[in-house]
Amino acid sequence: MGLFDKLKSALGGVFASEGRVDDDFFDELEETLILSDVGGEASGRIVSELRAKCKKEGLRQRAQAKDALKGILRGILESGGADRGLNLATRPSVILVIGVNGAGKTTSIGKLAAMLKARGKRVLLCAGDTFRAAAADQLGIWAGRAGVDIVRQHEGADPCAVLFDAISAAKARGSDVIICDTAGRLQNKQNLMNELNKISRIIDRELPGASRESLLVIDATTGQNGLSQARGFMDSAGLTGIILTKLDGSAKGGVVIAVASAMGVPVKLSGVGERIGDMREFDPEEFIGDIIG
Repeated sequence: MGLFDKLKSALGGVFASEGRVDDDFFDELEETLILSDVGGEASGRIVSELRAKCKKEGLRQRAQAKDALKGILRGILESGGADRGLNLATRPSVILVIGVNGAGKTTSIGKLAAMLKARGKRVLLCAGDTFRAAAADQLGIWAGRAGVDIVRQHEGADPCAVLFDAISAAKARGSDVIICDTAGRLQNKQNLMNELNKISRIIDRELPGASRESLLVIDATTGQNGLSQARGFMDSAGLTGIILTKLDGSAKGGVVIAVASAMGVPVKLSGVGERIGDMREFDPEEFIGDIIG
């Protein structure tokens, strides 16, 4: 099945009949959303809002409820503001890429670098995850594939020292964007928060006023488990957006809604395949049109 086809098929079944909006309809819709990886909390919220809207506006037919559902989903997916593009106004700008190990962080950085280079940006990668064995080697492979520069040090080096070198190199080379890998796991949450805070201070000191994105990578195929892991990064990262990886036929698609509802920041990018060109900007209107019509 293609991108979002599972969710589209499931919702299509709910709205297939010309029946009235009643308790059975709402129960069926909530069950469908939960089974499509939207999750219990977000599904309950969506159905409650739809019930209230249908009652207030006197919507009695499922076709009318379908249009109302689009508006509710649009509101969730547009959380965090209407400007969904990457903020890369300064030269250089900085993108911090954050996420648990195994979510697809390194792959996402490579694809993002290739996407930005194709748009004429001079990109520099910073191998800031010095705690995971071979992380810099893997990032180096993706730098080669994307055809961009990389700054790295030895395993176990201070990530802030690597970032300092990367910023210095970016200034010298006239780079437009620095994409910085960060640690996916440290001994505890406090250590992770401290590390991210130190990285933030380096950027403030060396690039005052620079445009900055903090993007959290979430594996779409892990559904609610991935969302639970990702919540640990919320307080420490100052997130500006989400990258959803592996959002292809193996993902149910509802995780897009779950993430936007729970995290309160926009899904900005999605990885939809294994090739280096399989990174795209996420469009809420396109998504809603794909799953509901």
